[in-house]
Amino acid sequence: MQISVLDKSNYLKGLLVIAKKDNKLTEPEKKIIRNIAIKLGFATDFYEDTLKSLIANKYILDDPIKFSDIKIAESFICDGLKLAYSDGTAPDSELNWLKKIAKSNLIDENWFEERLNHYKNSKHHFSSSDFALYSII
Repeated sequence: MQISVLDKSNYLKGLLVIAKKDNKLTEPEKKIIRNIAIKLGFATDFYEDTLKSLIANKYILDDPIKFSDIKIAESFICDGLKLAYSDGTAPDSELNWLKKIAKSNLIDENWFEERLNHYKNSKHHFSSSDFALYSII
């Protein structure tokens, strides 16, 4: 699937929003963001600089993101849930924001709840290189 520059930017921005929601950036979160940023074609210096200043960056707004295709939105939700649970817990602020993204992209609420339960009950043993994004690019 061809993903537009806007969708790629929104995908990365959305992951950054999730990581920023709890006002801390853990190593597992950084690793996930780096892997996806590389796959999306972002320059190393861009995403590394963004990660360094993420918590203090007031320009990364958490407005709901609308993707151009539901497959991209579903992929983002899965990778977002993986990111949210990567540090062992997922704060309500992160999960509620992902739920808003699902709603703004017309994703079925039952689909979202199934994915949420999968990540919630999976004991957080995720491969750091197995992302939903990889199945659509």
